[in-house]
Amino acid sequence: MNYLGVGISPGNVPVYHGTNPMVIERRVRIAELLLRCLICVLSVLTAFLVGTDSQVKEIFSIQKKARFTDMKALVFLVVANGVAAAYSLVQVVRCVVSMVKGSVLVNKPLAWTIFSGDQAMAYLNVAAVGAAAQSAVFAKLGQTELQWMKICNMYGKFCNQVGEGISMALLASVCMVLLSGISAFTLFRLCGVNKAKGNSGW
Repeated sequence: MNYLGVGISPGNVPVYHGTNPMVIERRVRIAELLLRCLICVLSVLTAFLVGTDSQVKEIFSIQKKARFTDMKALVFLVVANGVAAAYSLVQVVRCVVSMVKGSVLVNKPLAWTIFSGDQAMAYLNVAAVGAAAQSAVFAKLGQTELQWMKICNMYGKFCNQVGEGISMALLASVCMVLLSGISAFTLFRLCGVNKAKGNSGW
């Protein structure tokens, strides 16, 4: 008898006839590779948009230049995305080599290292996006109580490009959160396989 992919063997032991584990493994690998490539591209775009952004404004015959280094939150954003881009590039190479060789990840320390690295990148970039977004809100709306001016009224081009960079960084952060879920799934699945092997040895 076969119902919803579960059959009954002659010994009355449930037998699973569902999706081939290798098919699931391949789909997970492809999803991971695509996410890492997307993160790398988005992080590079963020660092480029924010890092190259500047605008000169003449105020009372004095030229004032706005740069991303004027706001520590933007410096943090550029550095965080630069680190994320480099990390993602290394992981993309690892994924491609692994797929070409057709090897299966069976090294638990390596799985833990990837999981920890993905978690760290996700937390780092979410924090950077949050700090940059808060600074952008202050620059756009000002703060009357503290007598902070609406900087974007004077440096419109600068603020618009920073906004584009923050948007790219936000998308990259969402991808990093999804990728953290995939790396967690891979790690716990690996732990489950090793546990099952250990139990079968008894």
